[in-house]
Amino acid sequence: MNVHHLELFYYVARHGGVSAAARAMPYGIQQPAISAQILQLEDALGVTLYQRRPFQLSREGQTLYDFIAPFFGGLTEMADRLRGGGENRLRIASAEVVQRDYLPELFGRMRQRVKGFHFTLTHGRQQEIESLLAAQEVDIGFGTLMEKTVANIESRELIRLPMVLLVTKQSGITKAEQIFEKDRIDLPLVTLEARDVVSRSFQTSLRQRGLEWLPSLEVGSFDLVLRYVVEGFGAGLILRHPRIELPANVKALPLVDFPPLCFGALWTGRLSPLGEAFLAEATALAGELVR
Repeated sequence: MNVHHLELFYYVARHGGVSAAARAMPYGIQQPAISAQILQLEDALGVTLYQRRPFQLSREGQTLYDFIAPFFGGLTEMADRLRGGGENRLRIASAEVVQRDYLPELFGRMRQRVKGFHFTLTHGRQQEIESLLAAQEVDIGFGTLMEKTVANIESRELIRLPMVLLVTKQSGITKAEQIFEKDRIDLPLVTLEARDVVSRSFQTSLRQRGLEWLPSLEVGSFDLVLRYVVEGFGAGLILRHPRIELPANVKALPLVDFPPLCFGALWTGRLSPLGEAFLAEATALAGELVR
């Protein structure tokens, strides 16, 4: 049996399918390549290891998984032991806005507090972070807490950030109501992608007010939203972080009666002492931001 094929099968079996395994692999590999190599493993063994749709391990697949799981599942712990212990390492997953405006300072504080502190960082939305936590692939997640967390996921609210609209000062718009009071809003809207929680929350609030304003431009980050506003391509929707400084020609319009977005920490089970220290620093920093 090819050991690499066994590793791929381990991830497929652990995560319940090829697509989930491709996302969880510690190195880049495409779904077709995983499928092809699993087929080679099945050919070598002369058995079918799992049912494809819906995913379910065969009897032989379960037997093989039970045999290889202790080895592949223990590699991370062994690597930590060989490095001199994993007590100074945390695996973090977070939303984009947290990575940009919050985590750099938090990581800097932890390096001062804990000698040898190091971390890994993964991007994800709330549901993706919860899946990573449930699979024990990350220790702590940071993201929006807009939906009810799944069972066994603990959470702590850290900060609430208001949504604002960005416009250029040359636009002559001084408050959001000037936009909303129009019979037909023809000003282009620049937002994150439609499935992002900020965009979804904004659109929900618009519908509650009987308004329709669909985005003209969907971009990948708040920095890009700001860039397109600066260039005069429309009004931009962002979250207003306390420490963000806007360009001189851009103003932020408060969205009265639009709910702020709640950000917090997510984890499972009992945090390690390092995790507790990290959460304490995160809570302290969040408190400083809203003073």
